[in-house]
Amino acid sequence: MASSKKKDLKSSGPKDSNSDTNDEDKDELCPGFRDVDAFVKHGFGAVLSATKASAGLPQAGDEYDFYRSFPGFQEFCESQGDKLLHCMSQIMQHHGCRSHMRDRNKLTGLEERFDLVVDSNDVILERVGILLDEADGVNRSQQPVMPAGFQPPKIVVSSWNRKCLLWAEFKKKQYVRSETFRLLHAKNITRPQLKFKEKVDNSNTPFIPKIFIKPNAVKPLPSYFTNKQMRKERPEDLDVPAALADFIHQQRTQEHVDDMFAHPYQYELDHLTIPENLLSKPEPQMYKPVAETKLSFVDTLEDLVALNEKLCKLSEFAVDLEHHSYRSFLGLTCLMQISTRGEDFIIDTLELRSEMYILNEAFTDPSIVKVFHGADSDIEWLQRDFGLYVVNLFDTHQASRALNLARHSLDHLLKHFCSVDSDKRYQLADWRVRPLPDEMVQYARTDTHYLLYIYDCVRVQLLDFNHGQPGLLQSVWNKSRSISLKKYVKPIYTEESYLELQRKQKKSFNTQQLTAFRLLFAWRDKLARQEDESTGYVLPTHMMIKISEELPKEPQGIIACCNPVPPLVRQYINELHLLVQEAREMPLLKVRKDEWQQGGCFGGVFSPLGIITSMFEISAAQMKARRIIESFENPFRMESSNAGGKKRERVDSEVGDLTPKPSKKLMKSAEKPQKTEVTPQDSFKPFDYSQSDLKVFAGNTSKDNTQFDPNRQKTPKGQKNNTGAGNRSMSYLPGKSDRGFRHNWPKR
Repeated sequence: MASSKKKDLKSSGPKDSNSDTNDEDKDELCPGFRDVDAFVKHGFGAVLSATKASAGLPQAGDEYDFYRSFPGFQEFCESQGDKLLHCMSQIMQHHGCRSHMRDRNKLTGLEERFDLVVDSNDVILERVGILLDEADGVNRSQQPVMPAGFQPPKIVVSSWNRKCLLWAEFKKKQYVRSETFRLLHAKNITRPQLKFKEKVDNSNTPFIPKIFIKPNAVKPLPSYFTNKQMRKERPEDLDVPAALADFIHQQRTQEHVDDMFAHPYQYELDHLTIPENLLSKPEPQMYKPVAETKLSFVDTLEDLVALNEKLCKLSEFAVDLEHHSYRSFLGLTCLMQISTRGEDFIIDTLELRSEMYILNEAFTDPSIVKVFHGADSDIEWLQRDFGLYVVNLFDTHQASRALNLARHSLDHLLKHFCSVDSDKRYQLADWRVRPLPDEMVQYARTDTHYLLYIYDCVRVQLLDFNHGQPGLLQSVWNKSRSISLKKYVKPIYTEESYLELQRKQKKSFNTQQLTAFRLLFAWRDKLARQEDESTGYVLPTHMMIKISEELPKEPQGIIACCNPVPPLVRQYINELHLLVQEAREMPLLKVRKDEWQQGGCFGGVFSPLGIITSMFEISAAQMKARRIIESFENPFRMESSNAGGKKRERVDSEVGDLTPKPSKKLMKSAEKPQKTEVTPQDSFKPFDYSQSDLKVFAGNTSKDNTQFDPNRQKTPKGQKNNTGAGNRSMSYLPGKSDRGFRHNWPKR
């Protein structure tokens, strides 16, 4: 038994030792380290040793350059550098970061590698922070604990961002759900203006038509447009002074002023006659389904020429435009949609901006009907960006108004005539996006695909509405022709431009606030033209009004008035601060009634001085108070008792005139008593006190004066002097003092 126990102990001995070693291996954090403290201690030691070793390296400068001249040191540095870069790349790859650390081909390789290291450090330290938080029991991914009764904020859903889907069921129709969508704006997109062959003209000058070729012309195009050299080049600038060159250019173009600003197709549109077949009742031609209709995307010159040839062979086609105005001062036409009876076209007008004039051959053909919906803005955009004009236009919006439909939008016409629910999620999208998403392509295609069928239907209803007579239909053609005659007018800045905006906002400003509004308006317009941005992007109107009302003293106050802060406001904050300071230095002035009646103030603005005041009405009490104040300002104001009873005031001397000093002859004559002649009241003149015998002019002479003096008034005979103690004069009398003199003031 004992021997068997010994064998069991011997056999169990090595097993226990092996189990202990296995437990130790299992307890180790990583090979060679039992726990985290041991690993951290070893890591700190390695960092300290590396730091001490780096301190022993040659310092940057002459010492390093000296050692660098030895080939052995140079090879050693390169080999160690490669090892360090390789080690850093492995660490960065392990954490999922970019690790092109050994790429030395680029000139800016050092800066790029430094940026890679910084980004990798941020990622690694962020992960370290997350792991430390988890070790402390804090989980960042978990939802925060909300108090009882807390309700999260709801998303505001309004008519502009809501789409109601009407689902048809077998028995009834009902709303199933509402789909909320967001506006599509392209961020960090390359500005298409940079690729334009002809730069955008944002100058503060009137718009001149871009047309230089006039297809389908009855009256030829003026020579000013056909001669490009006369339009763009001024060779006399090289031979004569600048001022004389401007004068010559002005005289040379003065004879073409009427042609420069006239509509190129004015004559053709005035003499346009609508054929009888367009005034008769048509047979509506049903549209093809969208899935069965061919769609062509035109973005090359060859495709544009082929499209123009197809359009010239047709009798009608539908047109629509997609526009962008937020990131451009004048706006950009980004897309053109054209639909025929059997095909749809989408033209990239940003790519073919300089070649779009080719379509004038089809757009100005009087035998081809161009169908638009709401063409008021489209006509101006075509002129501004492409030099395109439209002859023989039919606007379905004008037809809808003539029919007195419930609504006149294209959505309503699609629903009314085609039973199509249009998807308006992309109505406010950024159409500069390239390539276009399929959803935006389908939206743009829908605007013109059904328009020719609507054109047929509204003509039928216009004739039926008027009992078969073409009068109502003819009126729609006439209104459409007047829309074709519209001319694009470029926004021009003047000194009074801000007044129109101020009237629209219906804000009452004082002098300083309206000065700030005027200065900010001018700054916004100038910067928007310079940067080719819309005024709403530079500084929205409501923010400009807020700054004008608050008049912040510090730049931080201007930032506080803007939420969110526009990028250009943050960039030019110091310049805006100077403008606000300039406005704060303006005095607060009121409008005088005489200046108001004489036209010195217009809309609350003094025209000659540029002093801005707010408009107000003067009540009777205010007028009485003003007269009292004016009487204190002019103590010599007198009233004449003439027949008219009009008040006369002393004429104020002009600014800069000094009061003349009395001469010696006048002083001598003042010593002698002179009889003053009483002038009639009709020819009233201000009294000249230099001719009087008052003591202030005559010195200490005691001769009797003929002029009335309240201090020396004689009492008439038979009347006693009432000399009370309270009737003594406290007025100052130059010369000899009469302390015992008593005054005789008339009784009340």
